[in-house]
Amino acid sequence: MSLCKKRCFDGLRWAIVVSVMAWNAVGIAQQTANRSEPPTSMSADSVNDSVRELREQVRELQAAVVEMRSDWQRSREETAQLRRELEQFRAGTAPQNAMLKDAATQNAASNLTAERDLQNDPPQDQEEKKRAHSASLEEEYQLLSGKIDDQYQTKVESASKYRVRLSGIVLTNFFSNQGVVDSIDLPTLSYPRPPGDSGGSFGATLRQSQIGFEAFGPTVAGARTRADLQLDLAGGFPSVPDGTAFGYMRLRTATMRMDWTNTSVVVGQDTLFFSPNSPTSFATLAIPALTYAGNLWSWVPQIRVEHKVTLSDNSSLLFQGGILDPLSGEVPGTTPGSDYYRAAGPGEMSRQPAYATRIAFTQNVFGQPLHIGAGGYYSRQDYGFNRDVDGWAGMADLELPLSHQFSLSGKFYRGRAVGGLYGAFGESVLFDGDPTQASTQVQALDSVGGWGQLKFRPLAKWEFNAAFGMDNAYASDLRYFPYVVSYGDPTLARNQTGFVNMIYRPRSDLLFSAEYRHLTTFTTTGSSSSAGHLNLMMGVLF
Repeated sequence: MSLCKKRCFDGLRWAIVVSVMAWNAVGIAQQTANRSEPPTSMSADSVNDSVRELREQVRELQAAVVEMRSDWQRSREETAQLRRELEQFRAGTAPQNAMLKDAATQNAASNLTAERDLQNDPPQDQEEKKRAHSASLEEEYQLLSGKIDDQYQTKVESASKYRVRLSGIVLTNFFSNQGVVDSIDLPTLSYPRPPGDSGGSFGATLRQSQIGFEAFGPTVAGARTRADLQLDLAGGFPSVPDGTAFGYMRLRTATMRMDWTNTSVVVGQDTLFFSPNSPTSFATLAIPALTYAGNLWSWVPQIRVEHKVTLSDNSSLLFQGGILDPLSGEVPGTTPGSDYYRAAGPGEMSRQPAYATRIAFTQNVFGQPLHIGAGGYYSRQDYGFNRDVDGWAGMADLELPLSHQFSLSGKFYRGRAVGGLYGAFGESVLFDGDPTQASTQVQALDSVGGWGQLKFRPLAKWEFNAAFGMDNAYASDLRYFPYVVSYGDPTLARNQTGFVNMIYRPRSDLLFSAEYRHLTTFTTTGSSSSAGHLNLMMGVLF
């Protein structure tokens, strides 16, 4: 833009100089004509031709100046457009750049510590530590190179000019069970061993593989727009030979966002924003870990608003609120004679949405975010004959860094009729008789539960997790109201699950993991059953 300005100013300057010289020449010619004898007709015609030629040159110079001004204006507009596109690109790559910057800072700190250790060690130990340090630097270099390659990979084309990103994971699970469980590849409950049963199982699956699409849209009313779609293959099995190897595709989440500086509006099917965190496990990628063991979750259509208030350079408050589809946990119903049209469940029969809110505090500790949140949920359910039930839940969640390598996370809840959130084994209400009779009473099922997880990350590539969770339905409700409207078992009273796992990531796009899980399920009669689950995994991320 500065070069264009310079050319314009030079052109104007030369135009003015030429114009002055031309008019001076005309004046001199006229003065000469007045002082001397009358010139001949040939000399007068020559002077007139010169004047006309000079005037033509002046007009050409003026046209050139106008053209240069137009070129300069177009250059300014193109520069402004390039600047806007650069800002959008920087905003899109800011999270990856921040991740690489943090990794480089940590590597620099570790390198400085290693060098100091080498200077203080005896000479005989320096050679061994130098070799180990060199190997560690090579591994970190390969890891960072992989992350940089991820940013410069070829992007997916879309029908519009806006950027689309494809992501996902191809995950293989080899599993072995000791005991009887509700699902051999995704066990959540344990049952007594029936007569003739082998008491265990072994198998493999890829139905926990996922694929996702993320689209980055235009800026509307000052807000960046973005859409995200996540699918997997855990939607069930076709009724064909060996159908367990052909999982149905299933919708997990699909959201659209408008993000301003401190406020966001989210519309679509998403996780429970008032119950956000879950334990870390690739053995249960199709459903969050510790389902039916204190972990409330669901993928629910919703609309919510989020607002962030900055308290200081490293702390903030987040306020969230929204409405949701009032799911109650029942198997989907259909209209009589049709398997396609959707019938209203107890939540939809109430003719109002579910409501939820959450407030969370965030602060950086040991270079990691500390989160403390509290949320609430309410949903009205109608079971006919004026039998209304108020479902609700109060919960608290925590993510606490203990050091640079250890962190603690967890969640606790207390609620009623929360089968739609996978609380109380999926049971929302109980009946004292036939639910189709008007004289039958309905009772909302009370429950309480929670989970905790300890994470240890000695290196960037290694991660170890240990977690335990429990869900407890109130026995007093179960004893006096033995009938349930849900996909749960009304004889189940308490469920406990614990697991330990190891996750190894040699590269950013490759992982190996091993996990052992132990389940114990109690009934209203006091009996219990246990099962063990071993899972070996390999995943490729893209």
